[in-house]
Amino acid sequence: MREIAYKFRFYPTTKQENLLRRTIGCVRLVYNKALAVRTEGWYQRQERIGYNQTSSLLTEWKKQEDLDFLSDVSCVPLQQCLRHLQTAFTNFWSERAKYPNFKKKRNGGSAEFTKSAFKWRDGRLFLAKCKEPLNIVWSRFFPQDFQPSIVTIKLDPSGRWFVSILVKDPTIKSIPKTGKKIGINLGITNLITTSEGDKVANPKHLKSLYKKLIRKQKALSRKIKGSNNRYKACLEVAKVHAQIQDARTDFLHKLTTKLIRENDLIAIEDLAIRNIVKNRKLARSIGDASWREFNRQLEYKCQWYGKELIKVDRHFPSSKRCGNCGHIVDKLPLNIREWKCPKCGTYHDRDINTSQNILAAGLAVSVCGASVRPEESKSRKATALKQKPKS
Repeated sequence: MREIAYKFRFYPTTKQENLLRRTIGCVRLVYNKALAVRTEGWYQRQERIGYNQTSSLLTEWKKQEDLDFLSDVSCVPLQQCLRHLQTAFTNFWSERAKYPNFKKKRNGGSAEFTKSAFKWRDGRLFLAKCKEPLNIVWSRFFPQDFQPSIVTIKLDPSGRWFVSILVKDPTIKSIPKTGKKIGINLGITNLITTSEGDKVANPKHLKSLYKKLIRKQKALSRKIKGSNNRYKACLEVAKVHAQIQDARTDFLHKLTTKLIRENDLIAIEDLAIRNIVKNRKLARSIGDASWREFNRQLEYKCQWYGKELIKVDRHFPSSKRCGNCGHIVDKLPLNIREWKCPKCGTYHDRDINTSQNILAAGLAVSVCGASVRPEESKSRKATALKQKPKS
């Protein structure tokens, strides 16, 4: 039985919105104050301040006259944000993430409620200190006899309210086997190219709304800082970004679900996307293609539905290797999309040949249980030693 979060949009009443905005504001304030205390403790005294110390500080902050409004909202989201800060620091010390950043009001915000801070009655959700249930648009069906464990309220920058309900879903089971195996090459013109020769064009959601986004951003730049007109212009820009994000996420979910249902084994390259986007000529196009989100969805959906996902080493020469004879060319610039093998004369489509090599390498990893990189590096070293002249 897996835990899954169901996300819905809801429309709060005026009282609910005022309370939720105060709650999110208090969460942001407590998070930033705790982060400032932990930062000061480390850089000035080389002291690691943990969750227990920040929790004690929260109790003291509530007693201060200028911070007594922290007691007007539920205490659970305030404690949860301190736990999230502790997790962020744990990831930082383990070198899995960067140093935590301060939360900003313009980015919206969220508040997390555990079981003690909400009630679920007859299909209606009541939050702490709210007498009326949330007006939720139920766009999906819940599993039978479910019990929510965590409820997260989120306000996005465009002013939309969302609720995420975490439940244990027994309906997620392995998908029947199809016997198909596929290799996938990510690209920009074509988002993916499969080893079977199929190509899925990149919708380029950002490019389709780029002119509209530029127009809204220019209007925002003309507004006076702190004015109400500037706030309205910020919402207009955020709405365009939300439209792009929603279209991109919807497309990726449909594509990854289709791939999972049709194939038992999926091989992809373990790309260093964080380094690739440093290329200023390709950064916008790669960000619009959303390679990282595509890989993330494939990974967790394979775990859910009992499929196998293999990541081929990023140093494997998948694009420069001939899929027919195995010859590796020295150079293959990005502008060359079709090439002929100088050894066997086979004519290759660059993307299709790359995806077929990725599949072959993935099958080797699946059978042997090892990376393909060591053998390649050893063979190159051996060739270099043979060609080295004797002194």
